[in-house]
Amino acid sequence: MMDHQASLQQVVQFFETLTPKQAKDLSRIYTLDAYFKDPFNEVRGLEAVTRIFEHMFVQVEQPRFKITSTVLQDDAAFLCWDFYFYMKKFKPEEQCIRGATHIRFAPDGKVHMHRDYWDAAEELYEKLPVLGGLMRWLKRVANK
Repeated sequence: MMDHQASLQQVVQFFETLTPKQAKDLSRIYTLDAYFKDPFNEVRGLEAVTRIFEHMFVQVEQPRFKITSTVLQDDAAFLCWDFYFYMKKFKPEEQCIRGATHIRFAPDGKVHMHRDYWDAAEELYEKLPVLGGLMRWLKRVANK
């Protein structure tokens, strides 16, 4: 079985240095039939994955990832990350979403499965005006 340590390092480097230009060409990181899922999207194919990354740069300002830890086993890897960004329409201070990504590598070392795990309610909705107050109230009610 192939050692995917170099593939994992390439993925970490890619995410920590991601630019709008890189988001337009994911072919050196993802397979043509790559599967991607996060709390808002579930798509298959390099073109669809590319649209998600491009959209990120439209939705938020100065997005950047900091990979905080990784685990590699055979063709699977798990990356913990902090995603920093500024909301265009809301709070002027930098925001942070903490999450994790499970990826599986194809035999050629490219990512053929990418699944993000993060709590959209806590990490995003609670930070928005109006909706944030409602989400925090719902959390308090649920915890009673």
